[in-house]
Amino acid sequence: MIKSIELVIFDCDGVLVDSERIAARVQVALGAELGWPLTEREVVERFIGRSSASIREQIAARLGDGTAAIWSERFEQLHREAVDVGLSPVDGLPEALDALTLPTCVASSGSHAKMRHTLGRTGLYERFAGRIHSATEVARGKPAPDLFLHTAQRMGVDPEACAVVEDSRPGVEAARAAGMRAFGYAGGLTSAERLEGADTVVFHDMRELPRLIAESGRVRAT
Repeated sequence: MIKSIELVIFDCDGVLVDSERIAARVQVALGAELGWPLTEREVVERFIGRSSASIREQIAARLGDGTAAIWSERFEQLHREAVDVGLSPVDGLPEALDALTLPTCVASSGSHAKMRHTLGRTGLYERFAGRIHSATEVARGKPAPDLFLHTAQRMGVDPEACAVVEDSRPGVEAARAAGMRAFGYAGGLTSAERLEGADTVVFHDMRELPRLIAESGRVRAT
């Protein structure tokens, strides 16, 4: 019998805070400025859901280490400024958190400093304080399963008893690779088709999440 869900692991950007659109806009602008013209779709396919180190490696391979360093520094500055101007929780997220009765935590490709900033700006940091995990803590970022396996271990829960809420293709691939059930949120920049796969429930409204997790738990426990 496959275990019932005991822990819900949330990605941060695009799942808790509506920051992926900001990030994509900044990346497109930097690409135009620094010599790698990118469309929003290309940014989603190449960068969204991946760690800062992975993004920097891609830029370095294309433009060299020096430009990659400038790009990364400029991104952090511009992203922070844009977040300060206007960042909100993902639509329906507060209601979903209020309705969930299971333990929750965060596992993100972003750094702890970035999450303190974005979650703090939206009033969500205290809801997850002490239960926030970053790809900076593991050797490989998404789509490798390292971060989710590390998070499960730190939280004391078996991987197969974890549900992961993600909004990117690398994120759902990492959840599946970790042996966890994935819930792919398609209300952001990534299309539903890119999130689909085995052991994955794709949904468009964050308010649906508590019901979907409850239903998944009942199905898996039978």
